Amino acid sequence: MNKGVVKCLVILTLILVNFPAWAKNTINSVRVWPSPDSTRVVFDLAEKPEFSYFMLKNPSRLVVDLEHTPKIKNLPSIPSKHKIVNKLRYSTPKNKDSVRFVFELDVPIKPVVFALAPTGPYKNRLVVDLYNKSQPVATNSAAQTAAKNRKLRQERDIVIAIDAGHGGEDPGSIGPSGTYEKTITLQIAKRLEKLIDAEKGMISRMVRSGDYFVKLNTRTNRARQKKADFFVSIHADAFTSPGPNGASVWVLSLRRANSEIGKWIEDKEKHSELLGGAADVIKDAANEKYLAQALLDMSMDHSMKTGLSVAEEVVKELKKVAKLHKKVPQHASLAVLKSPDIPSILVETGFISNHREERLLKSASHQQRLAKAIFTSIKSYYLKNPPDDSLFAKMKAQNPTKYKVRSGESLSLLANRYGVSVSKIKTINNLKSNTLFIGQELNIPQS
Repeated sequence: MNKGVVKCLVILTLILVNFPAWAKNTINSVRVWPSPDSTRVVFDLAEKPEFSYFMLKNPSRLVVDLEHTPKIKNLPSIPSKHKIVNKLRYSTPKNKDSVRFVFELDVPIKPVVFALAPTGPYKNRLVVDLYNKSQPVATNSAAQTAAKNRKLRQERDIVIAIDAGHGGEDPGSIGPSGTYEKTITLQIAKRLEKLIDAEKGMISRMVRSGDYFVKLNTRTNRARQKKADFFVSIHADAFTSPGPNGASVWVLSLRRANSEIGKWIEDKEKHSELLGGAADVIKDAANEKYLAQALLDMSMDHSMKTGLSVAEEVVKELKKVAKLHKKVPQHASLAVLKSPDIPSILVETGFISNHREERLLKSASHQQRLAKAIFTSIKSYYLKNPPDDSLFAKMKAQNPTKYKVRSGESLSLLANRYGVSVSKIKTINNLKSNTLFIGQELNIPQS
């Protein structure tokens, strides 16, 4: 027999012998993550999935086929909260070597089905995202237009968007005893929510209120839809070794972070998107030129200055209740801070990778102290710098600024500085003459 033919027969035999080994896939688990406007179902698989899907009407169903994959014993029940899917069940497969899943739907949905390669704690996955069509998510341009066209309402509440980092498919960093960052951030966020909502003139808006994943760019979009004046993202830091510890506050930098911790946080943010299954990481890279132009906008300049001012206040308050990793705000290029029209900060509440701080971050009393520090800082800033149409602005107008006279200052100088008349200053302070004394305390009326 010809040597070439023999060689081909040997290769073909090896392929046929090994076919079942590489062609057979297995489902290790099926997980369900409900959120207010979507439901995510994740199939954890041993190998890369071969799949197809289609929709059926009357009743509405999504059908997903997995090739070379057997059934598993039990399928999860669907949580009743935010129900989009009524039931997940099997149906007759299209061939004996495949499995067919049927999603029985309660509302009109837009399906997004994609495979994810192994990353972090997960292996191969097939992700089925079911978006509720009756609750459309506003596009960037629509949300920005709505924000710009917002009608001013006198004495309105100052809106604080609270972003609990990670969630759902993305656990964030994991502490030595197995604590998930996503759990800690949501607990602190809910404590901050209660403090803000109890304050007259302020109201909170949660970016996520449960254990589900929200894409990074969607987080700022949601804050914009909620007409947020300020955006605070809460995280728990981590590093490759257990040594680093302490809280820190981060603001936007137009450049790559120059510290090791900053680089780690930036990398973790990209990793988070991969865990959550967003294909936007690649898309964002293509849009970097557009982002660079947006970041030069005057509104971004204002947002960055405001973010830095609040960050400095937060650092002052945090050092009263926790050890600080850095004593001044840090800078990094993070997606959740890049909104050009909403001042933003990211608070790392401590290192979950440090044994001691992991225990602290799990403590209800420590969480409350951290939330109170963040709340006090934001409130303090907006009491001094309220939006013109807010209740805080009215309160400020009714309470004159306290000022202590320094050497060389006169009534005319102070009147010019604060944009008020000399007579107003004299009237509110019951002054009979224009003479001032060093150390004298004056009430400065609003201009």
